[in-house]
Amino acid sequence: MNERFFLFGAGYSALAFARLLKGRPIAGTTRSADRFAALEAAGVEPLLFDGTALSDAIRERLAAATHLVVSVAPSENGDPVLGAAGGTIRAAMPALRWIGYLSTVGVYGDHDGAWVDEDGECRPVSARSRQRLDAEKAWRALGAEMGVPVAVMRLSGIYGPGRNALANLAEGTARRLVKPGQVFNRIHVDDIAGALAHLAAKNLGGVFNVTDDEPAPAQDVVLFAARLMGVAPPPEIPFETAKLSPMARSFYEENKRVANRRIKAAGYAFRYPDYRSALTAMWQAGTWRDGGHREAAAR
Repeated sequence: MNERFFLFGAGYSALAFARLLKGRPIAGTTRSADRFAALEAAGVEPLLFDGTALSDAIRERLAAATHLVVSVAPSENGDPVLGAAGGTIRAAMPALRWIGYLSTVGVYGDHDGAWVDEDGECRPVSARSRQRLDAEKAWRALGAEMGVPVAVMRLSGIYGPGRNALANLAEGTARRLVKPGQVFNRIHVDDIAGALAHLAAKNLGGVFNVTDDEPAPAQDVVLFAARLMGVAPPPEIPFETAKLSPMARSFYEENKRVANRRIKAAGYAFRYPDYRSALTAMWQAGTWRDGGHREAAAR
């Protein structure tokens, strides 16, 4: 089908997608030439993008792209990709058939532990989540203007090789913070890649929660990982007395259970529907440390 992919922000999540599609033409951006080898290992042609200006090489690859994936965080100044490339996307991407935008379930804000789906009210708490919601709207508006479907994927807490409770325990950084009633959703990076590939293959647009089936307390995940490893879990720490960065503490200001029925209705079957299946698989396969492809850059 002559598909050509372009990834704005080829970090942890986008590179998992690239590895899944390895062998197809994929170009992707990074802020540092030091990461070129990691992108090339994932089958991605690396291109430098500083968030402000497009190189001739980026313009050339964009002009040929059929599928665009955006995995760059917005700021108080708006979405940097739209700021730098919005005009180019409108005018110079005749082959474009689909846009995927990686967002966050943080746009829902706090729902006091209740279930929320894509039709639920968005009331983001943090500035970064408000910026994400604004970016979602801007990308959907661009898609409507161009007649191109835009899939907004709202992701929960991302984990996978090198980024999980097993690795944290091995590194001595795992903590069991306890805040009664608090739960979080999670998503394995391979399911982000799988959902992206599924939506891109069908050119499906809309808003999709890409998250696991089982919101759970953070301390339960650490306890399960410790049992898998056969090590003593770290002691429980009451949330009220925990020393946390402002960003880490802000995650505990939001409590919700995020439903994933829409992505399932679109035909996607999760590889890891809960943290237990994922941690068990990584532990048994020995991929929990890095799986041979740990990336330093965040989504």
